[in-house]
Amino acid sequence: MKKLILSLALVFTFSTAFISCRENKKADDVEDVVDDVNDAMDEAEDEIKDLTDDDATDPVENTIQEGVDEIQENTGTGGTDDI
Repeated sequence: MKKLILSLALVFTFSTAFISCRENKKADDVEDVVDDVNDAMDEAEDEIKDLTDDDATDPVENTIQEGVDEIQENTGTGGTDDI
């Protein structure tokens, strides 16, 4: 009877030890998905920054400034002559 109880206790101890030390694949999969989503968001932010780069707005700003200068020249309130 003692051998049976000790054997069951030993089997229970080994089974709980091996099950509790096993890695959880679902948690790893979720972490991988979160990392992939964060990488995709970073890439999208970089693309948006490239599309809205200051170099793209320079021609518009230059045209607006030329218009302001032309109005100031015509009204006599200042402005710079086109060279």
